[in-house]
Amino acid sequence: MRKRKRQSRTPIQERPVPISTASFLVGVETHTIRYWEREFAEFLNPVRTEGGQRRYRREDIEVLQEIKRLLKEELYTIAGAKRILSQKFGVRTPAEPSEGNNGVHSEAKGRKRAAAKR
Repeated sequence: MRKRKRQSRTPIQERPVPISTASFLVGVETHTIRYWEREFAEFLNPVRTEGGQRRYRREDIEVLQEIKRLLKEELYTIAGAKRILSQKFGVRTPAEPSEGNNGVHSEAKGRKRAAAKR
């Protein structure tokens, strides 16, 4: 009988974890982590398996814990938390569209409304 070669694996503490484990470690629901992943995409980018499942590294868990602290304990808004994270992690946030019109010029909105009323 042939002996199998043992594959060298990374230590369990350094392996990326699934979203359920990340949820448990951070203390928030999985849907909250998915939402934060969309909102804080500049800072949070978990690796994906071939099947598309998220795997969170130690750095991702630290970012999630910082996001939770800023939003839940310090009571920052999402925009405020992004500013703090960009200062802490040195990542610049992209320019936001102007408030209230989702980046659509008010003239174009008026024309759409006028056309809809006809």
